[in-house]
Amino acid sequence: MKRSHLFIFAIISSILLSLAWYQQFSGLFLSIAFVPLFIIEDYLYQNKQNNKSILFYGYAALTIGIWNILTTYWVYNAALVGVIAAVLVNTFVLTTTIWLAHLTKRKTNEKFGNFAILVYWIGFEYLYLNAEISWPWLNLGNGLAKDIKLIQWYEYTGVLGGTFWILLLNLLAFNILKQYLKLKSFRSILPNIVIFVFVFLIPIIISVRIFNNYTEKGKDYNIVVIQPNIDPYNDKFGGMSHYEQLNILLHLADSITDKNTDYVIGPETALDNYIWINNLKENYTIQAIEEFVKKRPKVNFVVGMDAYYEYSPGEKLSSTVRKMRDADIYYDAYNSSIQIDTAYNLPTYHKSKLVVGVEKMPYPKLFKLLEKVILNLGGTTGSRGTQDYRGTFKHTTDETRIAPVICYESIYGEYVTEYIRNGANFIFVITNDGWWGNTPGYRQHLNYSQLRAIETRRSVARSANTGISAFINQKGEILNKTDWWVRDVIKNTIKSNNELTFYVRYGDYIGRIASFFGILALLYTLVQILLSRKLIRK
Repeated sequence: MKRSHLFIFAIISSILLSLAWYQQFSGLFLSIAFVPLFIIEDYLYQNKQNNKSILFYGYAALTIGIWNILTTYWVYNAALVGVIAAVLVNTFVLTTTIWLAHLTKRKTNEKFGNFAILVYWIGFEYLYLNAEISWPWLNLGNGLAKDIKLIQWYEYTGVLGGTFWILLLNLLAFNILKQYLKLKSFRSILPNIVIFVFVFLIPIIISVRIFNNYTEKGKDYNIVVIQPNIDPYNDKFGGMSHYEQLNILLHLADSITDKNTDYVIGPETALDNYIWINNLKENYTIQAIEEFVKKRPKVNFVVGMDAYYEYSPGEKLSSTVRKMRDADIYYDAYNSSIQIDTAYNLPTYHKSKLVVGVEKMPYPKLFKLLEKVILNLGGTTGSRGTQDYRGTFKHTTDETRIAPVICYESIYGEYVTEYIRNGANFIFVITNDGWWGNTPGYRQHLNYSQLRAIETRRSVARSANTGISAFINQKGEILNKTDWWVRDVIKNTIKSNNELTFYVRYGDYIGRIASFFGILALLYTLVQILLSRKLIRK
């Protein structure tokens, strides 16, 4: 096979992978997206005497690199360095993952190599969901986010179940193609075609059946969602005063809120006028919303804020502590949410899945050894503060609780289940998707909220500063939504739910199983490499 053909196959794979993240195409393209890349892999395997394994690394990097660029190029709107880092890191780790499976196949056999592809890739996605440096935007199961009628079974498996299904279908499809090219007989591949069709259709049939028969559970609550549409680059953090932004927020809320409204939701960092957690009730934006709530005592107002916490003298400092330049004062900065209601308890939650490079420096504990030096130099490791539990906000009149999920946190399935296990009956996603411009990014982010609804069977109310604000039911359907770059406010009635899905109970068990077998497969591969070298020396 000519090298030019191998390059073409690599590019075809990258295009098929990318289509799933565009609104115009179904994620089902992923079911065959790896087949061209597998053709390259198998050709190099069959001719391994003349082709070193590193050659496959190059072709895989080409496929995965183009896929990353085509699907996440929009990150450049927020930071050019960010998109370069995301593409390079993601390409490196995903390429290394599939290359390791190729190496395992070389040192063992084809069947074990196919098994390695499954456990290495899924194990990596699980690791990526839980690592300090984490960018799981392109985890394969996410590519099915638009096909909600076909993935209702995510309530049992989560997104990693989708990844397993996609990889298995690709392996089966490639095996069919390989056998046909070898035997030139349709009859000989018919059993394998039947298996492929069975694996493809059964989950879809089950999903459609669940979708058509699922009855939403819980009590009705009336929710108002605000989309202020304040330009994050020119107005949000300087061009428009805090007073103007607050007035927009309250005016929109007032325009649609009535006596039946239970919740009003504002977006991420809607309040950003130097709010100190130590004395919340003294902040004028908090006071203004309290006045709004007093006139509407049934309302629970949930909104995002930039917040700070000042440490008392002698209090233990966190690994993300900062020091004021001209004072002996130490503090943490948070991306937070707050609930303001007639109980005036002012519960807060601090975003804890932070964007690497923008909101946090990874592995802050490594800087503990340099704490004194860091504090003397100004006191920051470059990270916002976090909290170690998923806090929920309780309604003022009953036991209903909401999950105050902030922006980036909404792409982590098992992470969101922690809110649900802590009693959340709804998911509120507050975000600011305006950073990315009018690109596929904010649409993909909305789709991921649909995944969280299916996995947890929780209705989602989503407030974006701009992007798409929306209501999503327990089946993942979008009930109503705003348009891009429009100042708007919408309302709907959604149901609470207190039942726990299988996935909420057990989380990413597929990832844990795959990680276990992946480690065993890697160790077995290492043993085979050592044994082969020992035989060569003899």
